[in-house]
Amino acid sequence: MPIQRIHHVAYRCHDARATVLWYQQNLGMDFVLAIAEDQVPSTHAPDPYMHVFLDAGGGNVLAFFELPNAAPMGRDANTPDWVQHIAFKVDSVATLETVKAQLEANGVPVVGLTDHTIFKSIYFFDPNGHRLELAADTATADMKARLDAVKWAMLDEWAQTRRAPRHAAWMHESEFAATAGPAHTSSAEEVR
Repeated sequence: MPIQRIHHVAYRCHDARATVLWYQQNLGMDFVLAIAEDQVPSTHAPDPYMHVFLDAGGGNVLAFFELPNAAPMGRDANTPDWVQHIAFKVDSVATLETVKAQLEANGVPVVGLTDHTIFKSIYFFDPNGHRLELAADTATADMKARLDAVKWAMLDEWAQTRRAPRHAAWMHESEFAATAGPAHTSSAEEVR
């Protein structure tokens, strides 16, 4: 069964119209479709909703449900805010900087530019409290190859220890060297 792409990803929103306008204004997403029903097609529950779809680029669609009869929106209190997020790829770090300035001019607080070595990101929240990330790739072919070579070893070590494996410590070695001294630097050198 070959997956072709993500058809759409759906989240809940407070106000469908305000959400569409926010994504148009702040991220330039086109409004592509609205579906409204008084009954849920899959469960047949009598629960009216507005379902809106936005073009997230590359054939990807971001969708939202407004559910006027449901209890107020919440989130998993046991999961940190930074974990659950939607990340969108942009073409360059220059674009990140431009969008960051536009978001801040529109009153949207932004965290970053954050350097993840293989990409740089900015983070912010939409009006529904969903955390968003814009990321611009900065990885070289060598970086990608090095990470690809250790991915299974890292995953297997994590599964056994639940501690961060050091196979890719080189990604943050300047940070490690600054906080831990030469021992971390030599360890990072060993896994190169």
